[in-house]
Amino acid sequence: MAVAIRPVLGYLAVLVLALALAAGYGRVRLDAPGPLASPRAVVIPKGVGGEGAARRLAEVGVIADPRLFRMAVRLGRSPLRAGEYEFPAGISALDAIRLMQSGRTVVRRLTVPEGLTVRQVLALLAQTEGLDGEVRRPPAEGTLLPETYHFSYGDSRQGMIDRMNQSMREALAKSWAGRSAPPILKTPEEALTLASIVEKETGVAAERPRVAAVFLNRLKAAMKLQSDPTVIYGISGGEGVLGRALTRADLDADQPFNTYARAGLPPAPIANPGRAALAAVLNPVPSDELYFVADGSEGTPSPRRWTNTIATSPAGASFRTSAARKHRRRNNPAIPSSASAPKANRSTPAAGPRTATSEARSAKGTQCGPYRAPGRRR
Repeated sequence: MAVAIRPVLGYLAVLVLALALAAGYGRVRLDAPGPLASPRAVVIPKGVGGEGAARRLAEVGVIADPRLFRMAVRLGRSPLRAGEYEFPAGISALDAIRLMQSGRTVVRRLTVPEGLTVRQVLALLAQTEGLDGEVRRPPAEGTLLPETYHFSYGDSRQGMIDRMNQSMREALAKSWAGRSAPPILKTPEEALTLASIVEKETGVAAERPRVAAVFLNRLKAAMKLQSDPTVIYGISGGEGVLGRALTRADLDADQPFNTYARAGLPPAPIANPGRAALAAVLNPVPSDELYFVADGSEGTPSPRRWTNTIATSPAGASFRTSAARKHRRRNNPAIPSSASAPKANRSTPAAGPRTATSEARSAKGTQCGPYRAPGRRR
C-alpha cells in the first residue's frame, strides 16, 4: 500500500512544483515593464469586466498578454473600476491592475468664464468631451457660478449644471451675508441682477467696484441705468450677442430689459456673474459718481474716467440737459424685484448707438455715460 502511494505523492510534488514555477513565471511577467512607449489615457467603459478591460488594454498597447492579465484579475481581491486612466509609459500589467482597482481616474477641467449667459454655458457643456447626457433641467439666468470645475469621464452634464447652481447659491449667500452696500438692494436676487450688469459692463477687475457704485448711485437718485448690455440681452432673446451696433430704435423700444426706457433694475440677471462682481455690488467703493467715461486711451490700468456731473465730463456742455437735473431732484424709487430669468445666454454687447455719448463726440475717442453707462465691448 505504501509502495503504491509513493508514485502518487511524486506526481503531486511535481505538479505543485510546476504550478509554483508557473506562478512565479507569471508573476515575473506581470511585474515586467509593459510595451507602452509613451503615456496614454484610456477609457474603460462600465460593464466590460476583466475580459473587456484586458482586450482594450491590449488593443492600445498597454499590456502584451491579455490572457495572463485576465487570470490575474480573477485572482485579485478587488474588482476593476471603469473610467478614464492615465497609464505611464512601460507600466507593468500588475501596476495597471492596481491602478484600475484604485479608481484613480483622470481628472478633467472645465473653465466657465465670467459673464456667459445660460445658453452659452449649455453650449460649452455640449461641446465638452467626456461629459455624458443632456441637461434636463435648464437653470434660470444668473444662477450658475463661473469657475473652474473638475470632473471625470462619464460625469453627467446635468450633474455639472447642478454643481454650478449650488456653487452660485453658496457664493451669493456668503456675499450677501458680508455686504456693506446701502439698502437700495433689498434682496440677494436684486444683487445678483446688478452684479450681472456690472459683469457685462467691464472686464477690468479694478473697475468693478466703481462701476457698481455708479449704478447704485443712479438707482438711489432715481436715474435710469442706461446700460447697453441689458438692451442687447432683451432684444437678442437672451442670447446676449447682437452682432451689430445698437440703434436709436433699440434704445426706444419698450421691452423689460431696456434700462434706457425703464427705471430700476431689469426683471432678472442678464448673465452669470462671478464672485468679484458679486463682491463689487455688495461692497462698492464710497463714491458720489453717476457717470463713467471710456476715454479710449491705451495701456492705462483703467480706460475710464469718472464724474458725478455731466458738466465735468470730457464731453462738456453737450451733456448738460434738463433731464439730468430732474434726475437729481427725484425721490429714491423702489427697485423692481427680480423675476426668474428667461432661458437665454450670454453675449457680447455691440458698439453703442446714437446716445448722449455718440452725440458728444467733440472729445476724440471719448465716450461718456450719463445717458449710457458705457457698454462692455467684447
